[in-house]
Amino acid sequence: MANTTGAKPKGGNETGGNETGGTEIAAAAPQQSPREAVVEALMRLAAVQPWNDIEIGDIAREAGLSLAEFRELFPSKGAVLGGLSRIIDRTVLEGDSSDLAEEPTRERLFDVLMRRLDAMTPYKDALRRISYALRGDPLSLVALNGVALNSHRFMLAAAGIDTEGPLGRLKLQGVVIAFARTVEVWLDDDDPALARTMARLDKEIRNGERFMERADDARRLTAPFRALGRSLLDRGARQRRGKRPEDEVDQQTV
Repeated sequence: MANTTGAKPKGGNETGGNETGGTEIAAAAPQQSPREAVVEALMRLAAVQPWNDIEIGDIAREAGLSLAEFRELFPSKGAVLGGLSRIIDRTVLEGDSSDLAEEPTRERLFDVLMRRLDAMTPYKDALRRISYALRGDPLSLVALNGVALNSHRFMLAAAGIDTEGPLGRLKLQGVVIAFARTVEVWLDDDDPALARTMARLDKEIRNGERFMERADDARRLTAPFRALGRSLLDRGARQRRGKRPEDEVDQQTV
């Protein structure tokens, strides 16, 4: 017999679906970790407030956490920016890069760094305000450079570029500087096609290639002198190790 009381059928809902359907959908949705919640909270605040006005208590409240919970996750407000960098790293690295395998090195690097800018786009307003605020803070810039070095080591790896060896550190720092210069353009580039940004990134990569070619040439030219220097240092070390203690006493008494 039909239900004429207006009550919902037991085990059902207004749409006639299973009562647990909503729960199943919610469970399927990705859960945000507390670290991600703090990062997102800071980015929301930074998009509408001056960077120097944001306190750690504001971030904790926005993230729905206590100060104690915040402290377990990050030691400072600046450290949260490192958390953002790791989120962006993961977004880029989880992307499919198989289509880059046959591309020239320059094209692989260009594509990876453009993907990084794409991953940064949801935070563009916040990053613009943060960038302007930190330009006069050298200590923060030094700390952020360290974060950038760690991130770009993985970006270069994703592009199939080696960062080890004598020139590895120089190559890595060069990419960090090139990307920072590109970001300066990107922050003010409101064109959906990002023509100015892409032109700047291409220019920076080409400049970096030329610099690394000169650095590699200089390393090869100076290789004989460096080998001679190492030989002289090794010889001096062997002579010092071979000198007897009584010889040193005799020299001191002369």
